[in-house]
Amino acid sequence: MQYIGEILSLSVALSWTATALFADVASRRLGALPLNLIRMVLSLIMLSIVLWVATGSPYPTFANGSAWMWLALSGLVGYVFGDFCLFNSYIVFGSRFGQLFMTLAPPMAGITGWLMLGESMSWRSWLAMFVTLFGIGFSIMVRSGKSLKLKLPLKGVLFGIGAGVGQGVGLVLSKIGLNHYAESIPADAPQRVADMMPFAGTYIRAVAGLVGFFLILLCRKSLGQVGEALHDRRGMTFATLTTFFGPFIGVSLSLMAVRYTHAGIASTLMALTPVLIIMPYALIYHQKVTLREVVGTLITITGVALFFLL
Repeated sequence: MQYIGEILSLSVALSWTATALFADVASRRLGALPLNLIRMVLSLIMLSIVLWVATGSPYPTFANGSAWMWLALSGLVGYVFGDFCLFNSYIVFGSRFGQLFMTLAPPMAGITGWLMLGESMSWRSWLAMFVTLFGIGFSIMVRSGKSLKLKLPLKGVLFGIGAGVGQGVGLVLSKIGLNHYAESIPADAPQRVADMMPFAGTYIRAVAGLVGFFLILLCRKSLGQVGEALHDRRGMTFATLTTFFGPFIGVSLSLMAVRYTHAGIASTLMALTPVLIIMPYALIYHQKVTLREVVGTLITITGVALFFLL
């Protein structure tokens, strides 16, 4: 089938758009910390089923200590820090602007890869980073007299920046962990073990995320909030949908997409969530969308595209 990779990539963007909308409701009803703990448990259940069906083992096999260390660190940075910030940004100003800040992930991943892995950062990469930042700034700033000011709460902006940074840095740590994982797989292991390595890596990240969120809730003496959340049927429904369309469907389709089209094209199409979420979010919450916000979002997506397509 022609353009199957591109179709899958757009499906990923749609899946992550649905995830953001569901998470918006779930985070407001359950709270960011209880939601994330519940989401980690649900993720592990879903991932265990996938690994069991595909490899015969419900948990990662052959992962060595280095793989566990880097992937667990990635889970702490990406999930415990990044997703905590992301879901709190949803509570402050909603998933539409929260997803806009997630476009910071590619430049943050580029900088982290440059610092930790010695990966090159060409002038085009720096240009792409500038365009992305300009697009975000254009969307969230308004003119007040002769000066510019934020039209969003500073608290939410900081959470949004934290979400993008956590996602980008966590991505590089995942890459390091998966490289160690690949080296630890025996040469005579079935090919399906290597094929399912990204899912196994996500499993390890989820374990670290579960432990991290549990310890935070324990230290804050807030574990009772999880029990209250479990009794919120509507909140739990949205938490389950958030997990299903995010780590489960979204990850699965993204892995398929890069097999059928160029990674740059797939990554750019999958980054369209901030654009796709504008209309449904405006309709659901009866919010007015300004031309400045739309233009700023398009500029931001252009910056993301420059990262992958140049």
